[in-house]
Amino acid sequence: MYNVKCTVKSIKGDCGAGYEIGDHFFIKDMAMIEAGKPKGICLHALTAMITYLTAYCRKTDESDWINMIQELQCPDSTNSVVFSLQRQ
Repeated sequence: MYNVKCTVKSIKGDCGAGYEIGDHFFIKDMAMIEAGKPKGICLHALTAMITYLTAYCRKTDESDWINMIQELQCPDSTNSVVFSLQRQ
């Protein structure tokens, strides 16, 4: 099982949640979400990404498609935030 750091890589427009590049949060032990910076986590982004993050935390065969994922994006097409993923 992996812990995952999700870091704001880019922002198109104005993020309604107030994210800035470099802000981050963590998925720990596939069961906990830990705030990093800022202390809040956008529910719209989280709900769009949670299924992928749950799969990304698992150790899978190297050929599994989830291992190719490096970024996830919030669902706001006008003011989109892209998060980079880093397994820890």
